[in-house]
Amino acid sequence: MGQKTRPIGFRVGITEGWRSRWFAPKAAFSEFLVEDHRIRTFIDGRLNRQPPYAAVAKVEIERTRDDVRIMLHTARPGLVIGPKGAEVEKLKEQIEELIDRKVSLNILEIKIPDSNAKLVAEAISEQLKKRAGFRRVMKQRIDAAMACGVKGIKITCKGRLGGAEMARVETQLRGSVPLHTLQAHVDYGEAVCRTTYGAIGIRVWLNLGRYGEEAVLTDAGGMRRDGRRGKRG
Repeated sequence: MGQKTRPIGFRVGITEGWRSRWFAPKAAFSEFLVEDHRIRTFIDGRLNRQPPYAAVAKVEIERTRDDVRIMLHTARPGLVIGPKGAEVEKLKEQIEELIDRKVSLNILEIKIPDSNAKLVAEAISEQLKKRAGFRRVMKQRIDAAMACGVKGIKITCKGRLGGAEMARVETQLRGSVPLHTLQAHVDYGEAVCRTTYGAIGIRVWLNLGRYGEEAVLTDAGGMRRDGRRGKRG
C-alpha cells in the first residue's frame, strides 16, 4: 500500500509556514476559506493560463480586520506590474470586485526559476504542448536545475506520453531527494498538460538542502543569488 503525501503539506507547521495566515471566528471561517480558493483560482487563470503568462508560482494571503493582503511570487514581476503599474492596479480592482473587500497586492520576484518546482513543472507542460519529446524535456529541466546548484531533483510524468495508446509513468531522478527527512527543504510542484490525445500529469520534487543550510543557487547565466558571478554549470 502506497504511503504518499505532499512534501509541502507534510512540513507545514514544522518547517514550512502556512500559505494563508489569518484567524477567524467559526461563523466566518468557511467564508474566508472559500474566498482564498477563489482568489487563487482567479490569479492562476488570469496570470498563468492566458497572456501575459506571468509565471506566478505561489500566492500567499494575509488578512486583517479590514483588508486582504496578497503576496504574489512570480518569475516575471514586470508583466504583473505592467507599464507604470497599470496591470497591477487592474488586477487589484478585479480581485476587490470578486471578493468585495479592500485588497493590497505585493509582488515578489523569484530570481532563479529553475529552483522552483512549480515553475519547472509548468515549463515542462508548455514544452509537451508543443509536442517536444518528453524524455528530452525532462532531461533538459534536470540539467538546468542541477546547474543552478540544487541537491537533487525528481520528475514524474503520467499519461499517454508521446501519444501512446496505453498510459504509463516515466520518472527521472538525479541527486538526492529525501522525502521522509523533515529537515530537508524539498520544494514540490505539479502541473497538468492538456494535449489533443489526453491529459499528462507532471510532478516535480526539488531538494534545496537542509533548512538553514541551503546551497548557494545560481541562475543559468552564472549569477549567484546575491548578485555576484558564480561558476557556470
